[in-house]
Amino acid sequence: QVQLVESGGGLVQAGGSLRLSCAASGRTFSNWAMGWFRQAPGEEREFVSTISWNGGTTYYADSVKGRFTISRDNAKNTVYLQMTSLKAEDTAKYYCAGGRWPRASTRRDEYGYWGQGTQVIVSS
Repeated sequence: QVQLVESGGGLVQAGGSLRLSCAASGRTFSNWAMGWFRQAPGEEREFVSTISWNGGTTYYADSVKGRFTISRDNAKNTVYLQMTSLKAEDTAKYYCAGGRWPRASTRRDEYGYWGQGTQVIVSS
């Protein structure tokens, strides 16, 4: 059974930083792409960032490019999202997602596994 468990969310002031972590279990982590998505109240879940199976390819939403960095440690079965220069509009629940393929993807339908999410609140 695949499990994805996010941690690291919280309340931070605008301009601050947080690092989200997602620990995976239940399948060979290093074979699959991983992604981060977020969902604000009343909004659709949106793509934030993705990383390929070996970390060689990463993509970011335009809204976070230059501020967020995705990385993975295959030895620890963990993917990270380093978030800096946080803005009020980054407030959302952040979800870790396990890809169906090794390649990085921005498409929500290319992820078959989802965590429960971790809340990020940025106060302005």
